[in-house]
Amino acid sequence: MSMFCYQCQETLNNKGCTLNGVCGKKGETAILQDLLIYTVKGISVVAEKAGKIDKEVSHYVTKSLFTTITNVNFDDDSLMNIIKQGLTLRDEIKNKYNVKGDLHDSAVWNVETKDEFLKKAETIGVLSTENEDVRSLRELLIYGLKGVAAYVDHASVLGFEDQSIFDYLIEGMASTTKDLSVDEMIAQVMKAGEVAVNAMSILDKANTETYGNPEISEVNIGVGKNPGIIISGHDLKDIDELLTQTEGTGVDIYTHGEMLPAHYYPAFKKYNHFVGNYGNAWWRQKKEFASFNGPIVMTTNCLVPPKKSYKDRVFTTGNVSFPGVKHVADRKEGGVKDFSEVIALAKTLPSPIEIETGSIVGGFAHEQVFALADKVVDAVKSGAIKKFVVMAGCDGRQKDRSYYTDFAKALPKDTVILTAGCAKFRYNKLNLGDIGGIPRVLDAGQCNDSYSLVLVALKLKEVFGLEDINELPIAYNIAWYEQKAVTVLLALLHLGVKCIHLGPTLPAFLSPTVVNVLVEKFNIGGITNVDDDIKEMIL
Repeated sequence: MSMFCYQCQETLNNKGCTLNGVCGKKGETAILQDLLIYTVKGISVVAEKAGKIDKEVSHYVTKSLFTTITNVNFDDDSLMNIIKQGLTLRDEIKNKYNVKGDLHDSAVWNVETKDEFLKKAETIGVLSTENEDVRSLRELLIYGLKGVAAYVDHASVLGFEDQSIFDYLIEGMASTTKDLSVDEMIAQVMKAGEVAVNAMSILDKANTETYGNPEISEVNIGVGKNPGIIISGHDLKDIDELLTQTEGTGVDIYTHGEMLPAHYYPAFKKYNHFVGNYGNAWWRQKKEFASFNGPIVMTTNCLVPPKKSYKDRVFTTGNVSFPGVKHVADRKEGGVKDFSEVIALAKTLPSPIEIETGSIVGGFAHEQVFALADKVVDAVKSGAIKKFVVMAGCDGRQKDRSYYTDFAKALPKDTVILTAGCAKFRYNKLNLGDIGGIPRVLDAGQCNDSYSLVLVALKLKEVFGLEDINELPIAYNIAWYEQKAVTVLLALLHLGVKCIHLGPTLPAFLSPTVVNVLVEKFNIGGITNVDDDIKEMIL
């Protein structure tokens, strides 16, 4: 028995991991994740057949899809518990709504032990769909839905939900059990893009109505003298509660990776112990967490299997889990998470070792850019800004991702980079200057904030009176790593954006036929080298 996983950009040889994942997950863990997805399919089949989607089903499907995103859950016991919960829930729904008739196997299977789980998983993994093109379209849809689920989960934590999105998660997952035509499968993928735009809109509303619209902010990248806690991932409610509980304790709070944009929100600026950002993108955490000295809280995806030197300082929470790592329990309804154990540990540990000094500037989400609209429009009309380049997405370990640093450095001085996600760590500390007071790197925030870039593009389209978003002076050179980036891609395709360059490699899960369809419909391409790509995209 062996795993097969090709959902992330770093999959082995851009073909698929078959023993252990490059991400660090073990083969059995990957197999159990396949089984969890199969369980979600079964619940979706039953819910669709019942014609009813209970709130409990909506939340289970959302959290399960999020749990299988790359670098979230590495814990076999946790995964088996979630699967068992799903099987119980599936059967409860069948009984509650008297669902009978000919059902897909995912809606009827039942096993008990880990060995039985693993044996069952042998027959239902990615490669169980033999037709390469059908498999490609199904996986493209599932990975897109995983990203949608992540956005939905973040918004739901803050009390913002849209039932139509939950409904489509069920519809989309159920569709992967059916013998659909190619056109029908493509239609599902495009619908996922439409739903993705809605999900990102709801999350944007949740974040901004709860914590205010991000503002231009200068973020310290040095350290203070107090002991500290790093918080990483994406969940703003977690950092909200951690900041509240550490106020007045003598413990400082630092962000890492995708949590950097928390510094842009007005609600968090009142905390004097919110010191700055420590380090860079997620993949550098093994070195940076070791030197930080204090506890680390991982709120969502981006966890790398921790080294022994700091594993006892790592705490997971939410959907994140790793064997032997302490877990901060979910908040009860109306309550808050209890970070007291994390805080108590921080007080016993040394302050962080300084690894860099200075600051970085961000906070250019849609409302902040709209406030600069007149200045931006004048710069475009005068020719001071010739082109915008969307360089959003993910960072990763591969050495060839230095391409994005070199690309940013080589861009003409009359170009402005629009970014969101951890891809920015490849160039957000470069001194690229400004154009008439407009920084040449405009950071909208997390990958979750990619919606801001969509709104900025649509606003520019409106201001310039254009009929087609593709008439804008915007090029797209997007780096991807995990499934939320796939979701952003589908959202852009739904909006009709063409000529997107995706790198550093095209997804392994796209079959040649599916790639050809994307090229024909949207002129999607890969990347080559900096000089040739700048000539093609910019000049």
